[in-house]
Amino acid sequence: MTQQVRNATEAVAESAGRPLRFVNSPSVSKEDIARGIAERDGISQGLICVLSAVEVLWSYDIHRNRRTRMLDLVPASRKCLHYYHYFIHPQLGFMHARLATWFPLTVHVCINGREWLAGQMDRAGIDYVRRDNCFTRIDDLPRAQALLHDQLRTDWSADESEWASDVMFKSPAMLAGLYPTLVRHGMQTLGSRDVMRFLGKRVPNAGGIDKSFKGEVVTDLKERAEGVRVKHRVKRNAIKMYDKQGSVLRVETTLNDARDLKVYRPKEGDGPDAPKRWRPMRKGVADLHRRAEVCQAANERYFNSLASVGQTTPLGQLAAKVCRPVRWKSRRARALNPLCMDDARLLEAVSRGEFAVHGFRNRDLRPLLHGSAPASKVSLRRQAGAVTRKLRLLRAHGLIRKIPRTHRYQLTAKGQTTITALLTARQADTVALAKAA
Repeated sequence: MTQQVRNATEAVAESAGRPLRFVNSPSVSKEDIARGIAERDGISQGLICVLSAVEVLWSYDIHRNRRTRMLDLVPASRKCLHYYHYFIHPQLGFMHARLATWFPLTVHVCINGREWLAGQMDRAGIDYVRRDNCFTRIDDLPRAQALLHDQLRTDWSADESEWASDVMFKSPAMLAGLYPTLVRHGMQTLGSRDVMRFLGKRVPNAGGIDKSFKGEVVTDLKERAEGVRVKHRVKRNAIKMYDKQGSVLRVETTLNDARDLKVYRPKEGDGPDAPKRWRPMRKGVADLHRRAEVCQAANERYFNSLASVGQTTPLGQLAAKVCRPVRWKSRRARALNPLCMDDARLLEAVSRGEFAVHGFRNRDLRPLLHGSAPASKVSLRRQAGAVTRKLRLLRAHGLIRKIPRTHRYQLTAKGQTTITALLTARQADTVALAKAA
């Protein structure tokens, strides 16, 4: 079967008159080779080339079973020849298909959303400046964003995905001056608990890591040709930050294991009216929008953290707005005191990363603010009433808003900026603050 696949692949390349080349080093960029061949030969559509390389895949070993006296297929990591078919597709642009030549003969179709977007904008008549895999200028950003969202209307499953959010700076000098501070923030300030929250993981209220969590949380720094990259990884999923092409700040969530995240759905095989609960996310098209939602929320959580670093409003000015009484719906609301333990605990609770996607409810805040579950219904009502009053206080100061037609709340833009700055100041080194003052 392997020989049949190889013969057929070579016949495809030969009939199209395109080169077939073996790549013997993993450090060599296959994409760069393919782009170079396309530029050299003036390929604007169709097959560019076929590259081959020996790489790892999840396949099988044959084991002798002494008990049954039979041969067993045992899943194992193996190496075999892979073929990379590079194309320029009329709709999707530059792309490739990766074909393994050993059983189970897996095929991965790899596309780039920015490549696809360039074609969409060409057809829509939107002018832009593109450098490598990012855009440094787009004349009509709202229309371009709408085209990008249209890419989700596909009947595809996604084995591995990257979801990137770009901030385009008008001045490269501005990003160059800010980026070292953002790198230090990512490496020194964001701990394992923060990274887990960015990627939707719950962490214990009392600190530490959930004992049921089995895996690694890793943060590393790497200097690449296109810029400096900060990467935070939880098991096989990651969130990264780049400076690209001098003027683009990119935050990107990579999902290599969708089952490590959750989606609210019925059991597989049950009808749409069956009971729903939080279940592992799937690779199929049914969970594609949920995958996008989770990744976008992770990117936004990371950007919100970065926003506190570059906040130019003096902390005293931010604090002054919430540290005095206000009137809301014709009633007086007391001032907040971020240095008070109770108010600080409230601000920490509502700004937790796992609430950024779906928001939080009264019941979500009770264990964070009051600890163990109440012993009686009377105590439960008292706790719920106390949390309701705290939610009203935060709404009066404009820090949270109610999500329409739900019992959930989310931080406002003002709340994200103010709470992040105040909590960062609470954790700050007093010697450093004294020097800054």
